[in-house]
Amino acid sequence: MTLEKAQQQVDNWIKDKGVRYFSELTNLGILMEEVGELSRLMVRTYGEQSFKESDKKNDLEDEMADVLWVLLCLANQTGVNLTTALEKNFEKKNSRDHQRHKNNPKLNP
Repeated sequence: MTLEKAQQQVDNWIKDKGVRYFSELTNLGILMEEVGELSRLMVRTYGEQSFKESDKKNDLEDEMADVLWVLLCLANQTGVNLTTALEKNFEKKNSRDHQRHKNNPKLNP
C-alpha cells in the first residue's frame, strides 16, 4: 500500500464510519498518546524496564499502526501529501546529511 492509498483509505473510513475527523489539535494530542504507548512498549521490550501484566497484551505492530493512522489523519486534515513530503525529506537528507553520519565519530569507533 502506498502512502497516498493509505491517506485515501483513512479518509474514506473517517467519512464512512467515523462521522468526521477530530480537530487537528485533538488529533495531535491523540498522536502524542499513541507515541507514548509505542514508547512504553519499546522501553519494556528493548530497554531495561520490566513488563507490567497490563503491558503484556500490547503489540508493537499494532502500536506503530496506531501512530501511523493518526499521522495519516493529520496529513489529510492539513492538506499534506505524505508521499511528496517523504520524497522531499529524502532529498533533504541526501543533500544535507549524505556524509554527516559517516563522519560522526560516535557512530564510527
